[in-house]
Amino acid sequence: MPSVLDRAARVTLAEIEDELTAIPNLADPDFVRGLAGQGRETARAAIVAELDRLGLLEKVEPHTNAVPHGDRSGVVIEPLLTVQWYCNAAVLAKPAIAAVEDGRVQFVPRQWENTFFAWMRDIQPWCISRQLWWGHRIPAWYAPDGTVFVARTQAEAEQQALGKFGEAVELTQDPDVLDTWFSSGLWPFSTLGWPHATADLARYYPTDVLVTGFDIIFFWVARMLMMGLHFMGDVPFRTICIHGLVRDERGQKMSKSKGNVIDPLAMIDEYGADALRFAVCTHTGPGRDIKLGPARIAEGRSFVTKLWNAARFCEMNGVAPNLFFQPMQAQSPLCRWVLDAANTAIGEANAALEAYRFDEYAAACTRFTWNVFCDWFLELAKPVLQPGPDGGDEAAAREVRDTAAYLLGVILRLLHPAIPYATETIWDDFGFGEPLSLARAAWPEQLDVEDAAAARAELGWVLRFITAVRTVRAEMNVPPSIMAPVLLRDAAPITMQRAAQWADAARRLARVSEIGVAPAQPAPGTAQLVLDEATLLIPLAGLIDLVAERARLERDRGRALEEAGKMAAKLSRPDFVERAPAEVVAENRARQAASEAEAARLEAALARIG
Repeated sequence: MPSVLDRAARVTLAEIEDELTAIPNLADPDFVRGLAGQGRETARAAIVAELDRLGLLEKVEPHTNAVPHGDRSGVVIEPLLTVQWYCNAAVLAKPAIAAVEDGRVQFVPRQWENTFFAWMRDIQPWCISRQLWWGHRIPAWYAPDGTVFVARTQAEAEQQALGKFGEAVELTQDPDVLDTWFSSGLWPFSTLGWPHATADLARYYPTDVLVTGFDIIFFWVARMLMMGLHFMGDVPFRTICIHGLVRDERGQKMSKSKGNVIDPLAMIDEYGADALRFAVCTHTGPGRDIKLGPARIAEGRSFVTKLWNAARFCEMNGVAPNLFFQPMQAQSPLCRWVLDAANTAIGEANAALEAYRFDEYAAACTRFTWNVFCDWFLELAKPVLQPGPDGGDEAAAREVRDTAAYLLGVILRLLHPAIPYATETIWDDFGFGEPLSLARAAWPEQLDVEDAAAARAELGWVLRFITAVRTVRAEMNVPPSIMAPVLLRDAAPITMQRAAQWADAARRLARVSEIGVAPAQPAPGTAQLVLDEATLLIPLAGLIDLVAERARLERDRGRALEEAGKMAAKLSRPDFVERAPAEVVAENRARQAASEAEAARLEAALARIG
């Protein structure tokens, strides 16, 4: 099919000049020739005017039409037939399809295989030439008569031409370059020295895991598979881990026109590279899009800061690595409990990483580092690490310090893949780096903790006791400066023993003035809650205004129920659920659930004080 537009979108008759006089019913060939060289808009206006002059124009009316425009220039794109190079992709696709079918290559999550197969089993010829300034040049040379010679180098092409013509002729290389995805498909082996048989190529090909987004399964993943199998005779990787796309906080795709693009370099400048990396890791579910914004990156920074502060606290309290410490021989219930918790964290992190669940890996690390090590172990260890005038038990303090150092080393190794900079710095500052840097240190392993079940039971009760008392105090607005007694009723001997042993921790962490035995008849205004077999009674009369607090709880419960009712009414309307964006519907469901949970919490608080 001849083209009547050149590359500048001007009318050209070069391909139809000879046919002009043969066109039937052409009233004025000279008029057509006069269009040559005119821009497309001018030529179209002239054609309409000529049709009108000839009486062939019935009417002119506006018509809306979908016309493609250039992303950068905004100029209308005109179709233009050009000569291009194609690759028979169907031939290349068959071995790649077979590699996924027989399990040599596996997708994680598995359902992305369906996307791969849908594209590959219906693949079309692949146009591999592009008219760009940069890229791998098409390896094709043209003789003066148009004969094409495809070769690896120009010298090889010249030898082919010499064999055909019997003499040397001037060759011109095709100006086009290879499609970006064609070049990218060569990456797994071309970066290792291919086509030469290098030591790196023998050692590192094939690789193990490819981590990439689902939007380029066909563009990149499939091309690497096809190229690797064709040129290397083996797949380029064994596992393809597919993650989602990074979107804004409301789940919208980032775009410059919307103004919701996050500049990672700006986020690094403000929050740090570790914070950004950990935030992405925390929210990277399998194949699930990531809703990312400054607030979530700030959460990552808060976690990194918590890690720094914990390390600083340990340093200030004489914690240092002890190569002779045997954690399996720890004696105190506190140390045995936290070492057992570290085992759990290591197991959860390992399972998550093996399943490519980076969000669950980050969650396991966060739970142990923040909730267990920082919030509980270090707080419960303070009396031992910071003894009073009597000096305390030096052996117990030494075991706590050694345990803290050991656990800090575990935490740094667990977190290093997601927080490389801060962990490496702390590792070196504490002297863990002798003789290895953190990047080369062994991954932490689980160990046998003596009598771990007893330690779990004892410290589990302590944590639940302190948490329960804190909850009641927070619900009743008891000021932190006011100490309150806790009385136990129907408590087993083991419970009374634990209460006495951990009374100091309860005083510091739950503001408990004393732990005693409850009378048969509790005083009015006493909050009650059940903990295992025992009932905890916290007398509040005289500590707070019970009438005012009861009114506040009822008022807040009413507000929560009202909010939950509004959300339920909105979600019950089919027009809202069907027409509203999915993220808006999800947000309203979350608000309803949160309001209902808040109402239930306040109802329980009211029930405690009667």
